[in-house]
Amino acid sequence: MQQTSGWVRVAIVLWSAMGVWLLALGGLTWLALEERAQRTDWATAWQQVAPLWGLCWALGGAALLGAWYRWVHQPRQAWARLAEQGRVLLTLRDAPPLPPQPCATQAMAKVLQELVVQRDDLQRDMQEEVRRASGRMQQEKEHLAALLAELQQAVLVCNLDGRILLCNHLARAQWGAGAVGIGRSVYGLLDRALLHHALHSMQQRLERAAVYPGRQFVTHTQEGRLLRVQMTPVLAAEGGGAPGDTPPDPVPTLTGFMLLLEDITHSFAEEQERDHMLHSVTEGNRASLGAVRAALAALDPQQAPAASTADDGAPPEPHTPTPAPTVSAVQARLWQVVHTELGRVSARIEALAQHTAAAAHTRWPLEPMLGQELVSAAQQHMQEQLQHPIATDTVQDDLWLRVDGYSLLQALTYLGERLIDEFAVRSLRLRLLPGDGRYVYLDLVWVGHAMSTETVMSWEMDPMQLGAEHSTLSVRDVVQRHGGAMGFERERASHQAYFRFQLPQGSAQAPVLPTAARVASRPEFYDFDLFQQREADSDWNERPLRSLRFTVFDTETTGLNPSEGDQILQIGAVRIVNGRLLAHECYEQLVHPGRDIPEAGIPIHGITPEMVADQPRIEAVLPVFHRFAADSVLVAHNAAFDMKFLQLLEPRTGVVFDQPVLDTLLLSVVAHPHQTSHRLEALAERFGLNIMGRHTALGDAMVTAEVWLCLLEQLEKMGIHTLGQARAAAQQTYYARLKY
Repeated sequence: MQQTSGWVRVAIVLWSAMGVWLLALGGLTWLALEERAQRTDWATAWQQVAPLWGLCWALGGAALLGAWYRWVHQPRQAWARLAEQGRVLLTLRDAPPLPPQPCATQAMAKVLQELVVQRDDLQRDMQEEVRRASGRMQQEKEHLAALLAELQQAVLVCNLDGRILLCNHLARAQWGAGAVGIGRSVYGLLDRALLHHALHSMQQRLERAAVYPGRQFVTHTQEGRLLRVQMTPVLAAEGGGAPGDTPPDPVPTLTGFMLLLEDITHSFAEEQERDHMLHSVTEGNRASLGAVRAALAALDPQQAPAASTADDGAPPEPHTPTPAPTVSAVQARLWQVVHTELGRVSARIEALAQHTAAAAHTRWPLEPMLGQELVSAAQQHMQEQLQHPIATDTVQDDLWLRVDGYSLLQALTYLGERLIDEFAVRSLRLRLLPGDGRYVYLDLVWVGHAMSTETVMSWEMDPMQLGAEHSTLSVRDVVQRHGGAMGFERERASHQAYFRFQLPQGSAQAPVLPTAARVASRPEFYDFDLFQQREADSDWNERPLRSLRFTVFDTETTGLNPSEGDQILQIGAVRIVNGRLLAHECYEQLVHPGRDIPEAGIPIHGITPEMVADQPRIEAVLPVFHRFAADSVLVAHNAAFDMKFLQLLEPRTGVVFDQPVLDTLLLSVVAHPHQTSHRLEALAERFGLNIMGRHTALGDAMVTAEVWLCLLEQLEKMGIHTLGQARAAAQQTYYARLKY
């Protein structure tokens, strides 16, 4: 009905337009006649031809209506039908082909059909990839579940609020499903303050880019069980931004933590009982051995008077005193044996006593901690707990300790609280001083009243109470954990007194990772997809590129002429396994070149003679790099240059790199033959990669690795899937003719 009314409206408009046009034509003709007789003749003629004009009006209107239908209505209807069919195709999976179309929409229909086919192919590919990824994820979950099931420790993964996100069956078995479960709080098992302190310490280590930011400690549960806890940070994923985005903050974001819990209650009790028995044996035998050695000293044959005999061997005269019994050589040797063996037994007992004491201390793990960090943490903790200002002295920059940080902060806070409450002390200060190389001294200093020795001993022996919280430990327990001592001293001249903790000195942790080599928040220390890999028996060239392992490397050199005596200054490399760039598996080494470094090259590579003065020679470096790159394909940008250096070193080092080599410069020419530049910077810009650490060996290797992964996708789209195909295509380029 609507369509019919539309036709009527169009017909009325067209015929009305035709009538207006004819009337206008007649009116213009009438006005063009000047004389009255001509106009009269024209009117007479008009009356005669009026039927013909009416017919023209009708036929002209019909012609216009037909033209409108042909050139306007039909195309519009065709486009409308095509739009409706397109909307239908959007809702269908594996959509059927479009029906035949009129000429006006044939081209667009063809394009639409191609897009639909591509959409369907893409959907199938995505579904297949999702299926594969789901299968891989399921395999990883099964492997992870198997690993967790085999662990002899309870495992808990928690967010920063302490909510449990993952737990293994051993954790549930030890504490029960009512205490351990997804979404439950770990603070029902462990002390909240202890975990918060450990988290704060881990965050500080992350800010210092420590190699291992985790924490280890031993603690009691509310049920009295003794646990050895290893805490590891869970970091936010990095590198998820789009190309060109601002690089992520260099300090990884802590999003949670993982706890490995081991119940050592029974083993600790058994070890304490064994220590008690050993102590009884050592201390009891020390006294007995001392008495025996004293008796032997009294019976020392060297102290007994020698027997006198006449020259002729005759017995002494009756009137002379009776001499001491003669000691034979055999008796002297027997005495010497007994004396020596007693000394050995004493030494063994002494060594056993020292070992027992050391073993008792190691059950409470002490961790390396920078002195400045300890004093800063103690100042912050005490000010929060005591609501009292705490001053600090300057701490030596490179002073390290080995401490149980949480228990030590508890002891300091406990002593500070008692000083404030019982002696109204207003001024507290922390100071850390170096000792004799084995110990350092941490002092809690105050100005105030004198304190008796009995008071100090009672504070040291009483269980610590911090506000409303009670601890099972005393200050003496904390000191014994550290294998140190605590004393009280007074400086009469300055009216100051202080508690002095003697603590074991530590050494610095492993060096901080450089920015370019820092491990990511979710490092690929595993790859379960490799379980599906099998070493092919075929030649390297027949293997798919995706299945290969790559070592992407770069060198910095003294110059550009390896054949004229230039030498390697630095080697940097990174691995690609299963299509993933393993940024944590990197190699970087400065090399002493055995010759001068030209000053012109120093601004480029930034390597000065002082930097390589104490570095190893290439004879020691190259075997290590060879092992790093073993059983992999070498990849470099302008690889002919780097390989020339390695080949010239073969006679001197005996190290031969005989694995295949791929050149990203040559492969860039293969993938993009019409580009004017194939420099590494141009490739990085083309693929939207961020360049960091340019003109350092490791920095260039990282960029080259990312470029290679982008080129790999381009080559696969061109039908280049195997190593042999890639090498053959690279050899056809002009740049393959360059020689060094």
